[in-house]
Amino acid sequence: MTSNSDAELWALALAGDERAFGDLFDRHSRAVYNYCFRRTADWSVAEELTSVVFLETWRRRAQVRMEGGSLLAWLYGVATNCLRNHRRALRRHGDALARLPRPIPAHEVADLVAARVDDQRRMRDILSHIQTLPRRDQELLALCVWEELSYAEAAAALNIPIGTVRSRLSRLRAKLLEPPPSIGHKGRDNAFREELS
Repeated sequence: MTSNSDAELWALALAGDERAFGDLFDRHSRAVYNYCFRRTADWSVAEELTSVVFLETWRRRAQVRMEGGSLLAWLYGVATNCLRNHRRALRRHGDALARLPRPIPAHEVADLVAARVDDQRRMRDILSHIQTLPRRDQELLALCVWEELSYAEAAAALNIPIGTVRSRLSRLRAKLLEPPPSIGHKGRDNAFREELS
């Protein structure tokens, strides 16, 4: 380690001597590191903060003021500010985590998955019936029954007269509420009827 004073090393570092700044780091990094550890009780955080202290010192090199010819007081001041920023970041992180919705318990997730599987199966059954209809009737049914558009809105969406919407829907309801002869499971017919009503 060099015998130059902090002031001499700092002057050399400002003139572009990288080794001089390295000597300052070697001289004071352990003290800064220990200070940060004593404030955080975490060696890895202390190591990270020590790096930030020296980066900030170099970034703000034009503002550096030495006390009694030593850079250490300035470094402690920068370290104190870095620690404050670290604590604020931890608090913000904790606040953000507190705002997150609580995790769904595993048994509730299983219930949700089972419900989704049942919904998909039911929807496939319904679609298998609806896909036997002409496409224009499928579109009308989807808009009026599932999307809950009014007759006027459905007529505008499909570019057909409102009377056509009424008459087609009336025929569709009558046709779809009759159970098809090929269906053998009552549950499937009932599910389909419930969707239409």
